[in-house]
Order: sequence, then structure tokens, then C-alpha cells
Amino acid sequence: MNAVLEATGLRKVYIGGDRAEIEVLNAVDLAVYPGEMIAVVGASGAGKSTLLQLLGALDAPTAGDIRLDGRSYSTFTDADRDRVRNEDIGFVFQFHHLLREFTALENVAMPLRIAGASRESAAGRAREVLTRVGLGERLHHRPAQLSGGEQQRCAVARAIVHQPRVVLADEPSGNLDYRHSRELHELLGGLARALDTSVVVATHNRDLAERADRVLWLEYGMLRPATAAEAMA
Repeated sequence: MNAVLEATGLRKVYIGGDRAEIEVLNAVDLAVYPGEMIAVVGASGAGKSTLLQLLGALDAPTAGDIRLDGRSYSTFTDADRDRVRNEDIGFVFQFHHLLREFTALENVAMPLRIAGASRESAAGRAREVLTRVGLGERLHHRPAQLSGGEQQRCAVARAIVHQPRVVLADEPSGNLDYRHSRELHELLGGLARALDTSVVVATHNRDLAERADRVLWLEYGMLRPATAAEAMA
């Protein structure tokens, strides 16, 4: 089976205020296969968010290569990157980033509208996905009228509405209580399998990591399979 998303020799270096180099990632290799869920764990500041930003074409590596369905990010034009971020990769962040003046339906339909879908077809697909994540009765509620768990479910719906190849989730349950966290974890794991969409999640949450097909440990800029103790940390 071919990897849908693959990183090889990934390195990321930032320049600090004193002009010193800060190496966040060093020679990271990662292959993500269709329909699998990967949890990336590690201490705060280890570089988990940086890794997801690179995989999602939100930032460029200092060295190394990332390929989506065999095509290198280094060959992408700005328009290619915009299309990949809007259609091929879905994002879920710790904060939902929903537009507060729009309803759940309008928020979820937005990626489709940006891609050129008609208002009617985008709304129909958004309605279908919101129903799938348990928000079929909340279509016309704005974010302020939704609970924290509902807001994150809406964010997940927005991330999957265009049937992306990969969903990248950065501490998606970090602001939720225990019950809503468990519900969101079940949703993410179920979607990966039901939609054959790959999920890469950066998390400190043990329950979420346990649901993954693979757990990887990021430390000192390097990525490797987590030990049993690290996976439970």
C-alpha cells in the first residue's frame, strides 16, 4: 500500500532573537497510509505543532521533502498550496476557529464554496456531514449558541466536508471536559475508518492516543515509535 502523505528527512530550524539557530525537527521520516490514525505524542514544545504545520503545507521545512500522493510540496505553486489546504487536507485545531457571524451550516459549507461549489450543493453536503457528526438539529445555530463540544464537532465537520485525503488535528480536545473529549475522540477514530481518511493527531491525551493505529514519540526533534510507557504518558 502506498503512503498518501510521506515526509522524508524533514528538518525545521528557526532563528531566535539572538540570531541563534533553534532546531525543532531533525531528519523526521513519516509515512501516513490511507485510513489509518496516527497519534504523535511528546512533551510540550517538542515540535508536534510544527510537524503538523509542515505536513499541512502551512509552513515550509528547512530541509527534507513532503509528498502528497507522490507529488512533492516543493513543486507546488501558491495556487497548488491553496487548493491542497482547502481540498486535500483538513485541519482541526485546539480552538475551533469557526466564524462567529455564520451558522454551523455556513461554516461547514465554506470550504466547498471557496472551491467553487454552488450554494445549494455546498449546503446539501454540509448538512449531510453535520448530521453525521451529531449536529443535524443545530444547523442554523451560530458558534456562540453551541457548547464547546458542539463547536469542535462543527470544526471536524468543516475539516471533512470536502472528503480530504488527510485530517491533521492539533490537540483537538485540549479545551474540552472529559465527557466531550471522549465523544470527540470516538468521532475522530470512527471517521478515519468510515471515510478511509487518514488522521494525524498531536495530543497529550492518553484516551485519544490509545485509539490510534500507531503512536509515535517526538523528542529532541526526532520521531520514532513510542514505547508502551510513552504512549501512556
